[in-house]
Amino acid sequence: MLSLTESEEQTLNALGERLRRRRLAACEPQLRAAARIGVSLPTYRKLEQGDPTAQIGAWVRALRLYGNLSDLWLLLPESLFERDLQRQRAPRQR
Repeated sequence: MLSLTESEEQTLNALGERLRRRRLAACEPQLRAAARIGVSLPTYRKLEQGDPTAQIGAWVRALRLYGNLSDLWLLLPESLFERDLQRQRAPRQR
């Protein structure tokens, strides 16, 4: 398993901080925010702490609640090469 780089850790921490600021701007306690996205309080805290073990589904619901869900597509944009390709399999390893 790959460990996170310092840059990746900083990015997760920054995302968690943004989520915290959005929640505070909405005047919501963590417990209510957790309930609204359908996760436990400890799981919600993982999001705000930038914990890499937080599930992507929780992040998606948090984005829907506090942000713009369409921004999620920016994480892995479609490449120009993918537009013209049909479904292909990865080469087999021998």
